[in-house]
Amino acid sequence: MTENEIYKLDKYFMNAAIDEAARSYQMGEVPVGAIVVKNNKIISASSNSVEKDLSSVMHAEIKAIMSAQKILNSWRLSGCALYVTLEPCLMCCGAIILSRIEKVIYAADDPKAGAVNSLYNTLSDKRLNHTSEISSGIMKEESSALLKKFFQEKRNKKTHS
Repeated sequence: MTENEIYKLDKYFMNAAIDEAARSYQMGEVPVGAIVVKNNKIISASSNSVEKDLSSVMHAEIKAIMSAQKILNSWRLSGCALYVTLEPCLMCCGAIILSRIEKVIYAADDPKAGAVNSLYNTLSDKRLNHTSEISSGIMKEESSALLKKFFQEKRNKKTHS
């Protein structure tokens, strides 16, 4: 595959993750979406549901990983890629490592909680039993715009309450 073909494929899958993030947004959740891909096919897709499920662990990445594991009937997601609209946190990086995800592609950096490149380099830490290939910045503007819009609306509601 050429670099241009890989970029087009990454953009296609990230667009699917952004669609998931838009679902989160519509439900009043922080707009983050994630999909798991194997053999260039979407295996699972999910969005944040922390508020709906009243659970701090219901991040899009965790839900997409759990769904993919059930679909593939294995806790090992070897050969899979995870596309996510926001840089994964420490909890999600732990799940990525433990499930052996081969590649992580994320759109926007998370300077407050990102554990891939922003605060930590968890997925590339050679001391751990697994590392993932990392790519970032694909559709960063689209993902960032959705997040900014969500938090701006939250701030506006607080000032008008």
